Amino acid sequence: MTTPSWHADPLTWGTGPRIFEAFLEPTCPYSVRAFNKFDELLSQAGEDKITVKIRLQSQPWHMYSGVLVRCIIAASTLEGGKETAKKIMAVIATHREEFEFERHAGGPNMDVTPNQIIERLEGYSGVKLKEAFAIPDLDREIKWHCKYARQNGIHVSPTFMIDGLVQPDMSSGDEVGVWVKKALGS
Repeated sequence: MTTPSWHADPLTWGTGPRIFEAFLEPTCPYSVRAFNKFDELLSQAGEDKITVKIRLQSQPWHMYSGVLVRCIIAASTLEGGKETAKKIMAVIATHREEFEFERHAGGPNMDVTPNQIIERLEGYSGVKLKEAFAIPDLDREIKWHCKYARQNGIHVSPTFMIDGLVQPDMSSGDEVGVWVKKALGS
């Protein structure tokens, strides 16, 4: 067996003992709302007290979900690793409607190809994704995210887990302070 020539940097920030995992679909408006709170969560909780892990939760009703998840993972293999992936996620969040279909089944993106989606991401981010997107066995990492979500019974995005336990009462609409209290128990 040969060692892969690439490495997907884990989408993990902070070094604390409490593990806060968020299962996100990149174009889901609720996942975007959650994603936009993670820097504040780390700041309020303290990077030495909490570790935030993003788990990508591709969902077929978000029609370009698979392409965008692959783009994020591809970005994590590039220089900057997880920070490059985070930059791609931020671009998707900022321009969410340009990567989604109207009512999940129509609109201008009906005529857009995966290559055009990648080019759009490259244009907004300045990150060259095409070569990394084409890594032949990149799906190994994508499948890991999918299997991990399935083994934990994750169906919707965002879903949150603290120390391996799903938190059904947590929402992207919660104030960050509520997340901190829930995660740290204070």
